[in-house]
Amino acid sequence: MASNMGFVFVDRDGKHFRHILNWLRDGVIPTLKDSEYLELLREAEYYQLLGLVEGLNGILSRRSDEDDPKDDLKAELTRTDIIKCIQSERVRFRGLNLSGLELSKLDLSNVDFSYANLKNVFFSRANLQCAKFRDVDAGGSNFHNANLRECEFTGANLRGALLAGANLQSANLQDACLIDCSFCGADLHTAHLQTADLTNANLKDANLEGANLKGAKLSGANLQGANLQRAYLRHVDLRDTVSPSNILQDEMDIEFGHRCLHQNGIHII
Repeated sequence: MASNMGFVFVDRDGKHFRHILNWLRDGVIPTLKDSEYLELLREAEYYQLLGLVEGLNGILSRRSDEDDPKDDLKAELTRTDIIKCIQSERVRFRGLNLSGLELSKLDLSNVDFSYANLKNVFFSRANLQCAKFRDVDAGGSNFHNANLRECEFTGANLRGALLAGANLQSANLQDACLIDCSFCGADLHTAHLQTADLTNANLKDANLEGANLKGAKLSGANLQGANLQRAYLRHVDLRDTVSPSNILQDEMDIEFGHRCLHQNGIHII
């Protein structure tokens, strides 16, 4: 946002901003720890620097293939095993530990991952249409630009997951933990998000048209530029969100506290 003096204020932690500037200057990605790469990835996604996002995804994907001698809970299958399995008609990985695997760009449509450990798995650009993720632990996983249309995530833990640019049309995320998730630019048209926890989620420029958010928690969520036309928002408190200013009240069903209708946007008092 711009100040009266003409200065531009960016409401982000400045920890990694120097890396953003250096990449813009010379296109070089710095050498960092894995945790710092993930933090920088989140910043790159926020600023919509797609080249940097792709570069960081590549680095993290390569690192995920390296053996970690300190990891006592290594994945039970490899990427090669997964590729062999998905050649079958019905594939189930229910309850398996697949944490840290690099599964980007694979066709995993209709696969059943229910109850599996999917922490930090790379699903970037994968086809996961109609896949089942019921009650999975997928904290920190990467679904960047993945096809998740009509997927089931009921009760899933996706805390801190990256879903920027993902296709989540008609996906079922009811009761899911979506705290700190990034849905920047994601398509959530007619998605089911009833009672989901979207605390501090980034929904900037996301398409939520016709989505059901009844009872969802949106404290601290970023809704700037989001399309909420015909979204169902009963029992949703938007007072602590970064909310859009150009959505007409008659396009939404919001029920909390006092309501104030204004022809140019939403005003909640």
